[in-house]
Amino acid sequence: MIPVRDLQLDEQGRLRHFLTIDGLGAEWLRRIMDTAETFASVGERQVKKVPLLRGKTVVNLFFETSTRTRTTFELAAKRLSADVLNINVAVSATAKGETLLDTIRNLEAMSVDMFVVRHADSGAAHFIARHVAPHVSVINAGDGRHAHPTQALLDVFTIRRHKPEFDRLRVAIVGDILHSRVARSQIQALKALGVPDVRVVAPKTLLPVAVETFGVKAFHDLGEGLEGVDVVIMLRLQKERMEGALLPSEREYYRCFGLTCERLARAKPDVLVMHPGPINRGVEISSAVADGARSVILEQVSHGIAIRMAVMVLAMRSGQ
Repeated sequence: MIPVRDLQLDEQGRLRHFLTIDGLGAEWLRRIMDTAETFASVGERQVKKVPLLRGKTVVNLFFETSTRTRTTFELAAKRLSADVLNINVAVSATAKGETLLDTIRNLEAMSVDMFVVRHADSGAAHFIARHVAPHVSVINAGDGRHAHPTQALLDVFTIRRHKPEFDRLRVAIVGDILHSRVARSQIQALKALGVPDVRVVAPKTLLPVAVETFGVKAFHDLGEGLEGVDVVIMLRLQKERMEGALLPSEREYYRCFGLTCERLARAKPDVLVMHPGPINRGVEISSAVADGARSVILEQVSHGIAIRMAVMVLAMRSGQ
């Protein structure tokens, strides 16, 4: 079995695949964010394109429904002047019984250059990366409960633009930690970048066993968890991934863990409020907070395009 770091980097130490934050290191995270800075203003231009991936073909291979992630990957590729193919898995050959590997082989025969993969099974993107042709790159757009590395990177990129000194930050991640691939990748990114105080806040039923081994502090009271934090990241309640009665009701969840203006007052006055989306208003967060002055939720969406452009360019080595 090839180690994850060796799978992500080629023999020259260049990024070939982007599958997980784990093991990649702060140097690569900063390099991706620095590259994203150069793309951040592309969306403000009259002609929103740069020619870095002209002639390349990117396949969005989404086995899970997604609007925000798939759309931002598609926009990122098109702004880099790549050709984009969106595979509707619900009517694809895979849904008709073809194996995943056969689907990949057939798409490779069409001379594609990159797969952006979202899958309900943890490890699916790694499996594909181990079997693609040498010239093909794979980006993990979310796999099971395992990882969502570009989401984590756009989150830390958003934080860096407001609060660049990571070694002084207190960050609270609030919500369904147990089922969240986003939370796992966020924790890895924050710890790699030197954040000394990363907190997870959730009911006991929505925290992984021995969550402290991730290098975080666990809180079961939202007010305590938000005390003096610089950044609060709210997570979507992962209702489709829950099994069993982990919560009494959404109303009870909001009563105890919903982010309101009153609870946010426990954080620092210049706190950043973040959410990977989609937002369940009145379940995880109040509209007053989501739309308030401390919210950078829409910035996250914009930054997602720049981060994904950076990952695509670096993985296809066009920027080197």
